[in-house]
Amino acid sequence: MDKTFKATDIQIGFHPEGYRIDKTAPPINFYTKWQITPEGKWINPKPTCFDSMPQEGWYQEVLK
Repeated sequence: MDKTFKATDIQIGFHPEGYRIDKTAPPINFYTKWQITPEGKWINPKPTCFDSMPQEGWYQEVLK
């Protein structure tokens, strides 16, 4: 099983409930909530606050 992280440990990553953290993006896009279509596409991102996001269960993107 893939290792998951706490939200505070993520630089760039996602949560299966449709949340994304990207601290390399402009500030309005640091924390976003997306809709996930039945086909698995992530659409309609909306800015959200850090405190409204799940705090556990995050997948971290490996920076190259």
